[in-house]
Amino acid sequence: MSGDREIWLIRHAESEWNALGRWQGQADPVLSRRGREQAASLAARVARERFDALVASDLRRARETAEVLGRTLGLAPRFDPRLRERHIGSWAGLTSEEIGERWPDELARVRRRDRIVRPGGGESMDDVAQRVRACLQDLADEVDLARVAIVAHGGVIRSICADVGPLANADIVRRTFAALVAEAR
Repeated sequence: MSGDREIWLIRHAESEWNALGRWQGQADPVLSRRGREQAASLAARVARERFDALVASDLRRARETAEVLGRTLGLAPRFDPRLRERHIGSWAGLTSEEIGERWPDELARVRRRDRIVRPGGGESMDDVAQRVRACLQDLADEVDLARVAIVAHGGVIRSICADVGPLANADIVRRTFAALVAEAR
């Protein structure tokens, strides 16, 4: 796989639960009004870019963001459930304060990026990275894809990019396929 093949990892725009400070995991809230504005602004920022594919998580907040991007880029998004956010079990829908009151040690481990903790009985970061890497490998195997935009979630991006900290909604992280494969080892 060539080192110059590029992936843009894009965090979805703000959802209604982001606006309320609720942890989502694989819950499926829609974009907020602000999120729809962020998606439009993101589309305007990347309008002059060329991508060979646009792939997104099938959760609504990522799907809606990708659909806005797709209209601007002239690409039909492909949706892949392997790009879903980390499953957080019983934490879904709760605020950080509520989680901290019930599971302070577990929340502290998540914030330290402990790769094996399973918040709320859900997935570990290592679990997420494994399924995301499988998706990335399938994309890497498509040799005609020199540049791919992926709309996913903060937890997904952080699970495969060790040096990425907190991401704002609609943030972009650029990597080459080769760099992602190297990070995966």
